[in-house]
Amino acid sequence: MVYNILEVANTHGGNINYVYSLIDEFQEFNGYGMKFQPLHPDQLSTVDYEGYPIYKELLFTPEQWHEILSKASSTKEIWLDLFDLYGVQIFVENTSLVKGVKLQSSVLFNEVLIDKLSETKLHNKILIINISGYEISKIKERLDSLKRKLEPTEIWIEVGFQAYPTSLIDSGYAKIQSVKTEFSSPVVFADHVDANGEDAVWLPVLAAMNGANVIEKHIKHSTLDTKYDHYSSIDINKYRKYNTILNDYLNLKNQPFINQKEMEYLAKSIQIPICKSNLKSGQLINMTKDLDFKRSGKSGLNAIQIKALMDNFHILANDKVAGDTFKQEDFKKATIATIIACRLKSSRLPKKALLFIGDLTSVERCIKSCLAFPMVNHTILATSTLPEDNELANYTYNSNVIFHRGDPDDVIQRYLDIVEKLKIDVIYRVTADCPYSSPEIAEYLLREHFKSGADYTATTGAAIGTDAEIINTSALRKIKTYFKKADYSEYMTWYFQNNPEHFKIEIVSLPESWCRDYRLTLDYQKDLDLFNEVHSELSTDNPEYGYKDVIKLLDNTELSEINKGLTLKYVVDKELIDKLNQVTKIKISV
Repeated sequence: MVYNILEVANTHGGNINYVYSLIDEFQEFNGYGMKFQPLHPDQLSTVDYEGYPIYKELLFTPEQWHEILSKASSTKEIWLDLFDLYGVQIFVENTSLVKGVKLQSSVLFNEVLIDKLSETKLHNKILIINISGYEISKIKERLDSLKRKLEPTEIWIEVGFQAYPTSLIDSGYAKIQSVKTEFSSPVVFADHVDANGEDAVWLPVLAAMNGANVIEKHIKHSTLDTKYDHYSSIDINKYRKYNTILNDYLNLKNQPFINQKEMEYLAKSIQIPICKSNLKSGQLINMTKDLDFKRSGKSGLNAIQIKALMDNFHILANDKVAGDTFKQEDFKKATIATIIACRLKSSRLPKKALLFIGDLTSVERCIKSCLAFPMVNHTILATSTLPEDNELANYTYNSNVIFHRGDPDDVIQRYLDIVEKLKIDVIYRVTADCPYSSPEIAEYLLREHFKSGADYTATTGAAIGTDAEIINTSALRKIKTYFKKADYSEYMTWYFQNNPEHFKIEIVSLPESWCRDYRLTLDYQKDLDLFNEVHSELSTDNPEYGYKDVIKLLDNTELSEINKGLTLKYVVDKELIDKLNQVTKIKISV
């Protein structure tokens, strides 16, 4: 059984009476799909784009679209092509009339459109995605993302693209079996060959014989003038012939998965992201919040290329202004450092950083754990310039660890001093009282940090003392523009989480299998007792034990009871919390 979709496209040329007459002319095909393209010139393109005047001509009001869709729905199942947020609006306002929506290959990575559509979801709707120009691996990635974000009942995969008209050799026929082999989704064949030839009748039939589940065919009125999209559109008489035998096209099976014309089509039509607002050097890019997707005459990196740079830990190397596109030279590989803050001023457990856990001091165990963090260019032990902290120079554990001394109280300034010297872009922030920081959690947070384009990333669910925070140094510099002296900045977290309106903050929920309520930070004697019990249990058989070994041991023993119930001061001390909320809040005078 093959399902048919009648593609109206833009044959109407902005004439609503043409649309009504076309619907009437094709009413005999009861139960077929009929697809429309609601779009808005100012949302689809910039004013200087060559197609802008045509888009203006094609514009129907929301009221007109409701009338069109209502009339067509008396005999047809309604489908909508979505190119911009106006199309999403028409879908939302007429959702009860619509069976499904389609995303062309050129908008598959329009995260702004997809994000807006995700507010409504596609429950009880079908989503068609056109995959022209994309390799199988990229299709799989996008398919998984759209399933998760939009939650459609089904996703159908469409082959075929419009080249006014598309030549027979470039029609996409060869993809049908490849797509059926790789995916369990129904396959849609969008036929765009020359409407004047016999191929316009035979090719879609052959596609159906070759396994296509759905055929999308452009139609036009038989007597009224058709101004646009007539290249691939057939009238009702030719459409009636669309069920005969096809034997002339077997050679189409041997065409490459992506043909040259198709690549040229995608290169020409794929939306090039532009800056939604000004961005500073050193920032990361959030694909949804920082970019806008409109057709324009500007060249630049596309969304896939930008995402690949983010996935490979790149940051902005140049300032960008709203409306700019992005070039390769606008990015650079981030210099990433782990900075471990440490002082010897603790009163509750004096010189706790130098207390031994087995054969290593607490601070050395922390450094040892941090040296396993991935993608790190520098590991730094950062302390104060006070004489009382001189001793720490002897406990860097590894000759590659940089010993840095800076401001005793302003920890942010202490960080910035070494950051500027080494030209560091992104920081893993760790405190020295955490001997079992997790490399696995650190890597997970770093990837989420770049994926989200955040200024600051932290997590929930980790055992106390096993996670890290990820901070852009550009964000640290920004703090210093508001706080000449960053008091209490040993509690650096507050400067970010207390100012969400000034920073892009990402709080990551860890996989459930990683979450624990153990306490693995050193602040009390009972903490030290626990750590030495852990060392005694693990070190004999595995001298290089680490975070995962500690967690496994605690999961299978009662050792965690040793320090259970101890609390973090900044979690329970209301006076301190109130003070931190006050002194770390950015206040802007009006």
